[in-house]
Formats: sequence, structure tokens, C-alpha cells
Amino acid sequence: MPLPRIASILLEGQPGSGLTVAGWVRTRRDNPNFSFIELNDGSCMSNLQIVVDAAVPGYAETIKLATTGASVRIQGELRACPAGAKQRVELHAQTIAVLGVSDPKTYPLQKKGHSWEFLRGIAHLRPRTNTFGAMARVRNTVCWSIHRFF
Repeated sequence: MPLPRIASILLEGQPGSGLTVAGWVRTRRDNPNFSFIELNDGSCMSNLQIVVDAAVPGYAETIKLATTGASVRIQGELRACPAGAKQRVELHAQTIAVLGVSDPKTYPLQKKGHSWEFLRGIAHLRPRTNTFGAMARVRNTVCWSIHRFF
């Protein structure tokens, strides 16, 4: 069964539904009893906010590995965001699995913006940036439109 895209979850996701998402961690903010993870799968510019409570099995070990650039799979329940939030829904995690770790000391992409010169040196990571991801989505839409026409 294919995993739902974050773009469709943000547009059509219904609070109360259970689902599994996978993607790359853009940022993580920790509090004493829970953490917020911004997750992106490349399907849109926006990130899905994940709330990971300390009661999640293996929280202490797993959350340390969920650094910027890490690949994760999260299963949970979609809930409505509190009033004033940037998005309509957020995912409250029930399980979290780190599929691929990323060393924060050596992973070059962080939350801040990067220059074109810097990105030329890390060509294999450029698709993870917002600019190159947007260009890839536009290219995909144009190619699919041409394919349908012919």
C-alpha cells in the first residue's frame, strides 16, 4: 500500500484518521515531555508537523536519531491544529522509526537558506532544497501534461 503524500494530507486529511507517513526531517524542536518534527516528502513546499509524545515506545532513543536530514516513518493519528497554527492538521505519533540517520555535524543542509555556489558543491542533496524541489514538481507537471496531450 503506497504511503499518502504530505501535499494530499495537508489539503484533504481528515482529523481523527490514522495514517502512516514517511519523509525527511526538516527540523526538530524538543520540549521536556514531547518533540515537534517538521516532516517533508518532497511533494510540496510545506512540511507536516508531527507531535511525538514521550509516551511513544522507544522515544528517548529514537528522537535523538531524528535529526535534520534523517529519514523517518511515523504512524499516528491526524488531529486538528490548535487555533492560530500555520496548518490545518498535525500528526500525533504513535510509533516512530528512523530509516536512515543523518549526522548533524556533517549534514550540510540546515533550516537556513543556502547560496547557489554552496549548493553546487553538494549536487546529490540539491533536490532536498525548496528551490530544486519546486523546479522538479513544475517539470513533472509539464511532462505529464505533454504526455497526456500526445
